Amino acid sequence: MEHTELERIAEAILFAAGEPVELARLADVASADPREMEAALQSLMDRLSFERRGVRIVRLEQSYQMCSSGEMSGYVSQALETRKPPKLSAAQLEALTVIAYYQPATKAYIEQIRGVDSAYSVSALLNKHLIEESGRLNAPGRPILYRTTPDFLRTFGLESLHDLPEIEKMEFGKKDYPELEQTPDIEKDGAHDE
Repeated sequence: MEHTELERIAEAILFAAGEPVELARLADVASADPREMEAALQSLMDRLSFERRGVRIVRLEQSYQMCSSGEMSGYVSQALETRKPPKLSAAQLEALTVIAYYQPATKAYIEQIRGVDSAYSVSALLNKHLIEESGRLNAPGRPILYRTTPDFLRTFGLESLHDLPEIEKMEFGKKDYPELEQTPDIEKDGAHDE
């Protein structure tokens, strides 16, 4: 199939979807090799950016999504009368940072690193869809594990977690929570992984 035809297919699907669509799904629908579809998407992304169009396509790990250009956000907000999302407090940013770098992380682990109760911050991040539950740790009490969401990547303009800046990770968690060093036996939706 022609490169431009793949671009047209991807553009139509992403426009209609309004949410991230996996590369494999786009390639499957277009009966194309995933590498061809990825090249077509990159070409489309470059063209939209070069021409300073009102829409962009962003990559979120192995998915793509169409969104309005950041340059146009003021116009879009004004036209749709949307309010800016509430800002994150310092405590919420700290909790989100711990989850982003140490995920999956339990609330107790977040609190150990921050040194304060983090229940409110974790709850607020869940409500803002920046984090989500990702199972339970196989440890006493079966604490909930949290990880970041695609909304987190989108909000901070990241393609993947590998784009996070390097930090010096704290070592105290390893001796205080040795179960996090091992591959955890994560329970999802009440069922154990076999």
